[in-house]
Amino acid sequence: MRDFLKYTFASLLALLIFLGVSIGGLVLLVMSISSRNPAPPVKDKSVLAFDLSVDITDGQKGSSGNLGDALLSGTPDTIPLRMALNAIDRAAKDKRIVALYLYGDMESSSSAGYAALKEVREALQRFRATGKQIIAYGVAWSEPEYYLASVADTIAINPYGSFELNGLASNTAFYAGALKKFGVGVQVTRVGKYKSAVEPFLLDKRSPESRRQTQALLGDVWGEFLTAVGKDRKLTPTQLQTVTDNQPVLDAEDAVKQKLVTKLAYEDEMISQLQQLGEKDDDSFRQISLKSYAKVAEQALERERQSKNQIAVVYAEGEIVDGEGDADQVGGDRFAQQLREIQQDDDIKAVVIRVNSPGGSVIGSEVIQREVIQTRKKKPVVVSMGGVAASGGYWISTFSDRIFAQPNTITGSIGVFGLRPNVQKLANDNGVTWDVVKTGRYADISSITRPRTPQELTIFQKSVDHIYDRFVSKVAESRKLPKAKVAEIAQGRVWSGKQALAIGLVDQMGGLQDAIQDAAQRAKLGDNWKLTEFPEPRGLGETLLKNLSSESLQKNRSKSPIFKELGKLQTEFTVLRGMNDPSEIYARLPFNFRLD
Repeated sequence: MRDFLKYTFASLLALLIFLGVSIGGLVLLVMSISSRNPAPPVKDKSVLAFDLSVDITDGQKGSSGNLGDALLSGTPDTIPLRMALNAIDRAAKDKRIVALYLYGDMESSSSAGYAALKEVREALQRFRATGKQIIAYGVAWSEPEYYLASVADTIAINPYGSFELNGLASNTAFYAGALKKFGVGVQVTRVGKYKSAVEPFLLDKRSPESRRQTQALLGDVWGEFLTAVGKDRKLTPTQLQTVTDNQPVLDAEDAVKQKLVTKLAYEDEMISQLQQLGEKDDDSFRQISLKSYAKVAEQALERERQSKNQIAVVYAEGEIVDGEGDADQVGGDRFAQQLREIQQDDDIKAVVIRVNSPGGSVIGSEVIQREVIQTRKKKPVVVSMGGVAASGGYWISTFSDRIFAQPNTITGSIGVFGLRPNVQKLANDNGVTWDVVKTGRYADISSITRPRTPQELTIFQKSVDHIYDRFVSKVAESRKLPKAKVAEIAQGRVWSGKQALAIGLVDQMGGLQDAIQDAAQRAKLGDNWKLTEFPEPRGLGETLLKNLSSESLQKNRSKSPIFKELGKLQTEFTVLRGMNDPSEIYARLPFNFRLD
């Protein structure tokens, strides 16, 4: 028996060593090959191919090379927003690029909200203004794809394709009935009549306040869509709205009749058209993908900007949590440490914080805001709001020198809440009881085995009230607004970027590039500067190991509508893991706030 265990243990140890060496060797091989992978050459008469299935993210995520993408098939193909914009703008001036081809469908899990898409759309308009053509082709398009495609000179759709133009909706799931059925109690402390983040756990439908603010927000985002699309397609917002209300899903022929697209075509016909614009390349046309050309554009930018002066772009993308946080979260301690390092770097002359966050932990938000204030004492700090910069996302944006937002940015939500479930009824119904012994009246105040008493709820409500008052005071101080005015526009209400500008919560409409230019001007750098971005993207080794995990291997990227809806549901429950604030108080948007 002893020999059996010895040999078994030795075999297992050998297996583990073998796996470790194999995986480590594979990681090193991939990293080595990737590091030697230069930007691809750009041939004359090439078409810039913009595949809409490539996810446009705020910061850099995922693998950094084509080989990595091939190996890590579970990782969605991504390109950072700044690199996409730089690529399109440079291609507009590149004589080797003769046109831009926009095609494909956006993934349901796409990170790009309408604020980021607006920046991409503006870059496409600049490209078209140079006289180069944009050709768009789709099979099954909806609003996000068409928001970009509507810029094109030629918009073609497959004769058997479809076109969905049915407007925007925010469909919120409510769990109160299910929680009651299973015997799970939920108690809430909150401030702000519009702070609807807790409503799914308490109600079976939206409160009147939540419905009112959501309708106003949707109206602003949709209004910007109608105006922008209508201008390029020479249609009035009223005409587009009529189509939305009467023909929410159009077949290809009706899309042409309504002047939403210019023609019907098959893919081979589009290839022929693009061959005439550029050059034939085997059975297709000469092309370079947006992601590949982005590498060309980045290397050209690095050669042009050799300055020691740096502008740091720091990405706050994801839910704000206390502590370090995961790769897809904004960890308060990790983000603050990054800002402290930037403060000490004399080569960094200005900072742009790109915020794309629904908020989260109050402690995490406050830790970050403190370092924003400290950083601003040494160098300019400018905030660029992405698709969402609300609640805690707005908290960390205050005290910057200037806040930029897009008209369709989601921001505000100045309010806080605390939420505590208890499983007493669920346990009791299944024969489980507890008997506590304690040395103080409130020693078990944090237990989930029983509901909190009215006295205990009063204690927590007092804490929530205090945090809310501090939040309002901070906004009033940083925005130079009367506290009474802030109290009026706070209450947890969500605002569009357009509305936020009107009420003084942001300073200027604009995107990431506008914020970078503003930071350069504040630091008096002229054109003598270059960009550096934080946090640095994960290396291939880390990405590979992450994708070898069971969680990543189970990801299903099916385009089936059923899987898309299941994915949304999974996301709603996954968000709960970020609720780690030590004080159990949160400044966050509703967990499942989404525009579809």
